[in-house]
Amino acid sequence: MAILDVLSNHSPDEEYLGQQIEPSWTEEPAINAAFVKFNGRLKEFEGIIDERNADIKLKNRNGVGVVPYELLKPFSDPGVTGKGVPCSISI
Repeated sequence: MAILDVLSNHSPDEEYLGQQIEPSWTEEPAINAAFVKFNGRLKEFEGIIDERNADIKLKNRNGVGVVPYELLKPFSDPGVTGKGVPCSISI
């Protein structure tokens, strides 16, 4: 169980796809604009996931213990959350 927890746990300093721009990229306006657009789309996708989780018509299960879909939500808090798309993996 301890190994599973260690491998499943998000590090507090883990970086997620589109969370923050690489410092060297901020100097180039085209790259900076593309990153801002990409980050906005990721936040839009997170909103879509939240809307679909809240829509009762889209739920194919009901009852106690039904967890919302959060696997591909772009951003995550530290800990075992089951969401977030990390920039890399380490095992």
